[in-house]
Amino acid sequence: MNSVFNEHPSRRISDEFILKAVQDARASFKTTLQGNEGTESGIEAFRFMLEANKGRTMLEFQELMTVFQLLHWNGSLKAMRERQCSRQEVVAHYSNRSLDDEMRAQMSLDWIAREHDSPGVIRRELLLAERELETSRMAGRELRFPKEKKDILMIAHNQLGGSNLNSASIDHL
Repeated sequence: MNSVFNEHPSRRISDEFILKAVQDARASFKTTLQGNEGTESGIEAFRFMLEANKGRTMLEFQELMTVFQLLHWNGSLKAMRERQCSRQEVVAHYSNRSLDDEMRAQMSLDWIAREHDSPGVIRRELLLAERELETSRMAGRELRFPKEKKDILMIAHNQLGGSNLNSASIDHL
């Protein structure tokens, strides 16, 4: 039912929606143009993402935002900035990619490399992801981001020859 609502033509990103969403974001951070540069930069990135996705449905935008949350969490956005990739290049590249097994596998490789550098990091992140997933579930919040984090970490864990873990056994890591 939620996807039917989100796919409705009136739930598409429009100029009016962008204006209101950016105003709401500024109000929620109580930011002015002279405010915190980091917050303002984040709000401008949000505006850019909305502008780049004008005409798309809210559901499509939500999936894209999940991809960018994962890229941020994974450290990929920072790496792209260090390689001098522009915001436009990054958005253009990922706007046409879906969150699929290939993307999850690529992100899991990053975590495998981190595990080699810092043993135990995957288990610690799995614990955090499981807690975040449960907290979000209990609060009635969107579960996609914490679920995807957990899935990526499980792929990495299993690639390293770890035993199959479920929610109950993660609590004992």
